[in-house]
Amino acid sequence: MLTNVYGTRCIGIRAIPVTVEVDMTSGIGIHLVGLADTAVKESLLRTISALQFMKYRIPGKKIVINLAPADIKKKGSGYDVPIAIGIIAASGQEMMPDAGKYLMMGELGLDGSVRKVPGALPAVELAAEMGFKGCILPEESAMEAIGYGDINVYGVSSLGDVIRIVSGQESSRLLIRNRPRVTCRKSLRDIPDFAEIIGQEGARRGLEIAAAGGHNVIMIGPPGSGKSTMARALAGILPAMDLQEAIQTSKIYSVAGKGNSEGGLIWERPFRAPHHSTSLPALIGGGTEYIMPGEISLAHNGVLFLDEFPEAPKKITEALRSPLEDRKVTISRLRSKVEYPASFMLVAAANPCPCGYYGEGDRCTCSPARRMAYLSRLSGPLMDRIDIHLWLHPVDTKKLVEREYGEPSAKIAERVAAARQIQKERFASDGIFCNAEMHMKLTGRHCNLDSGGKAFLERLIGNMGLSARACSKILKISRTIADLDSSPYISISHLSEAASFRFLDKKDMMQ
Repeated sequence: MLTNVYGTRCIGIRAIPVTVEVDMTSGIGIHLVGLADTAVKESLLRTISALQFMKYRIPGKKIVINLAPADIKKKGSGYDVPIAIGIIAASGQEMMPDAGKYLMMGELGLDGSVRKVPGALPAVELAAEMGFKGCILPEESAMEAIGYGDINVYGVSSLGDVIRIVSGQESSRLLIRNRPRVTCRKSLRDIPDFAEIIGQEGARRGLEIAAAGGHNVIMIGPPGSGKSTMARALAGILPAMDLQEAIQTSKIYSVAGKGNSEGGLIWERPFRAPHHSTSLPALIGGGTEYIMPGEISLAHNGVLFLDEFPEAPKKITEALRSPLEDRKVTISRLRSKVEYPASFMLVAAANPCPCGYYGEGDRCTCSPARRMAYLSRLSGPLMDRIDIHLWLHPVDTKKLVEREYGEPSAKIAERVAAARQIQKERFASDGIFCNAEMHMKLTGRHCNLDSGGKAFLERLIGNMGLSARACSKILKISRTIADLDSSPYISISHLSEAASFRFLDKKDMMQ
């Protein structure tokens, strides 16, 4: 008897249906066809052992298992459950009238237990779109879908649970929607509070502006000036993700096998800090047949922090150029091409020179040529994509002794959230979310200067010798500063402050 059961395959953060066709005819042997990789072929051994452990017999017939469509590579262990259900149904050992009405996935243990697999959220989304009766997932994977969508999602711990569901038996206890919904989770990250950071008033202000407008930042300063601490503190003043952002972020983490197994969507903005020696596939994503998201996609809707930025291999820094511009990454392989979202705030940190102490009196031993060569490792096209330049000095000894603490993150976050709300309303029909994403046309439309601001900008361009791109950056930063002041127009003070965060545009700044 021919039986159809349905599984899924993720391509990026999008799932496509895979039909598991099981047929039994005269002959011997089990034959798996449909462009299955080694892991899928090995699943037959696990599936047979699990069925025998649960007292099901393997019919002495020729069993043909086809994974359709046959032109798409099938990879991973998520087909164990649909293959097992297909064999049981095709052999008539259980009456399972609803076997083809559910989308299911899961890896089987030799004892019939069902283990976690990646891609739960895209599978749930696909099941809802295609009108399936429900989606059957391993319990740990299914927890990611608490409160997501209107379709019935079942969390199972054994093959017996799956059989009870598709046989029409009582299964309400397995419904994930009957579990407690997690709407707010305490952060598991160690996020410093800006109140704990002594000094660095200019850098603190720069990071507030960056958070308010979604601007990319580079922090330059000697060792111990607090670059890493301030980058982590930035995560604490970013506005909360809305539902759309939380869904997209959660889908990326689900595909990567890093979903929220505690239950529910991921609401905390990601903060990723890979080492500067990380590999190119780890950064942008990669793999052979199954292309996994890299750090830039895991940082989607959050922060990507790269310390010791000039020390990173050139191929790493240059690989950031396209994602920073397009806010997505496309990875191509011989037989496949995958696109992942990659809209993140880049926060880079660098020493000012090879020894690290330029600007600190006689401590620096580097010549001007060495200093210029060090920072010139960062190409012009890459630096053009970084809006805000921050210079950090060692904390003043008096402030350290007197413990002069700054404004707490909670107050800064309130101003950031208010500025982001202004931008959300401004760009409601433009398809973007923050000032940093404005292209030239939108910059001209929304960066309105008052009478004094226009004359000041002309002088600024002449005095600093700004390029058109640098001028656009200053306008975007000025727009964010004006938003923080709830001002519809950009004034001289807004432009002046914005220009102070573009010191790398001065060709002689490291002389």
